[in-house]
Amino acid sequence: MPAASDARLPGFDPATDLVLEPRMLRGLAHPLRMRLRAELIEHGPATASQLAARVGESSGATSYHLRQLAAYGFVVDEPGRGNGRERYWRAAHRMVTFDMPRPGSPGREAGAEYLRAVARLYAERIIRFADGAEAAPELLGPQWADAADISNWILDLDPAEAAALSRGFHELCAPYRHDEDHPRPGTRRVIVQFQILPTPAEAPGDDGA
Repeated sequence: MPAASDARLPGFDPATDLVLEPRMLRGLAHPLRMRLRAELIEHGPATASQLAARVGESSGATSYHLRQLAAYGFVVDEPGRGNGRERYWRAAHRMVTFDMPRPGSPGREAGAEYLRAVARLYAERIIRFADGAEAAPELLGPQWADAADISNWILDLDPAEAAALSRGFHELCAPYRHDEDHPRPGTRRVIVQFQILPTPAEAPGDDGA
């Protein structure tokens, strides 16, 4: 989730990607709405009933939150699918970017809630994957099970180096961005999560002892 000020990072396409404005956050900053949008991005168009079965909620709840997402432009009807009783939804954007408002700015509280919802979504995704680790070779195939990776590093960076690392990661991933309408043959969707989490500054003279 790059900052909005980095909207021109490699891979950003204004035709398919969105820079979030503070007024939009109310429509997205909810754990279930975040999960529903993620399901549509990761697995393609679906109905409220199908999504309810995936996320363990009632179809009434998923229908309500899909309508809220639609009201803010985050999901749209899937053309040519569904009928009068079943409505197929798809994500309106491949990616959204967001820049946390500065202290005292309007929308900062909603921005913080949005970031918490993003963090929960990322954490739950890793937990679901880890919970299925024993069955991964059968579910994914041995080669894909071996390709999976969960790692972290402790790095010494200054702010400029952290920004350069973030941009470099986007440059690395940009050529492989998923195309819903034209997926490359022989590939499957792979979810890559990346965070840069600065630690609080150490007190002067604190040597860690």
